[in-house]
Amino acid sequence: MDTETKITATQLAKNLSDVLNRIRYRGERFVVERNGEPVASLGPVTSPRGITASELVALVGDLEMPGDGFADDLEAIQAAQPPAETSEWPS
Repeated sequence: MDTETKITATQLAKNLSDVLNRIRYRGERFVVERNGEPVASLGPVTSPRGITASELVALVGDLEMPGDGFADDLEAIQAAQPPAETSEWPS
């Protein structure tokens, strides 16, 4: 979202959870004002860029095929794992 919503410090204090949700889920930005003066800007944190499908294909294309004993190694690892513990849901 390109526009910034002006909000007072008091409104922010009363509606912090809602403001944070709007930032996280809608990408909204806020300018917090105190006595009519802007004091802070709130907005989504930019996350690290992922990779494109073509970059993934290039990476996978450069991988070597596993050796002959790879499947046997996987079976041995799986056989060595203890059984998963199960627990009942509390009623």
